[in-house]
Parts: sequence; structure tokens; C-alpha cells
Amino acid sequence: QVQLVESGGGLVQAGGSLRLSCAASGGTFSRYVMGWFRQTPGKERDFVAAITGSGGNRNYLDSVKGRFTISRDNAKNTAYLQMNSLKPEDTAVYYCAARDGTVLFTTYGQYDYWGQGTRVTVSS
Repeated sequence: QVQLVESGGGLVQAGGSLRLSCAASGGTFSRYVMGWFRQTPGKERDFVAAITGSGGNRNYLDSVKGRFTISRDNAKNTAYLQMNSLKPEDTAVYYCAARDGTVLFTTYGQYDYWGQGTRVTVSS
């Protein structure tokens, strides 16, 4: 069983930056594709970014390309989401997720393990 704990959310002005972290325990971290999703009230949890276990492949939601960067440190069992040039529409609860394998799935239901979420609020 894999446990995931996010941190790094907060309140930031538009144009600012935040780095989210996702610390994993209970599994072989390098085996897992790691994903970041976000959710706003009344809406589904949407894909933001994903990275393969080796870190060699990444995938992003179109609206965050060039602003967000997903990365991982397998020695620290931690994944990251660097968010730059934040916009008010990025406001959401951000969740990290994990699944075994090598495919960069972009659908909520295809991930097996989830963190509790960290809130990001971008003020205009």
C-alpha cells in the first residue's frame, strides 16, 4: 500500500509561483507513474501532469504547458509540481496520485493511490 502526502499549497498572487511536493511511502517509488490532478467545487478531478518512474517522460494539460513542471526525486521518494506564472483559474485543490506501470494515464480512475490534497489559491 502506497501512502502519499502533499504539501506546499497556499495563497499566492497572480503571476507568482508555488512548488508542490508529494512524499510517498510504502512502495517502490521508482515503479510508479506519478500524476498531479486538481479539483474545484462541483467539478471532476482534472489531470494536470504526469511523469514516468524514471522521469524520462512527462505529460501536461495544455493550459499549464510552459508554466508548470513535474519532476521527481526517486532517492527521496518525492514528486514535485513547480507552478509558475499562476493564474486565478489555477485555483483548486491539488492531488498527487500514483499507479504502477509506465503509461502516462490522464484519467482520475486509472490511478490507484491518492494523497489528501493541498489547496492552492491564486488571487487576482
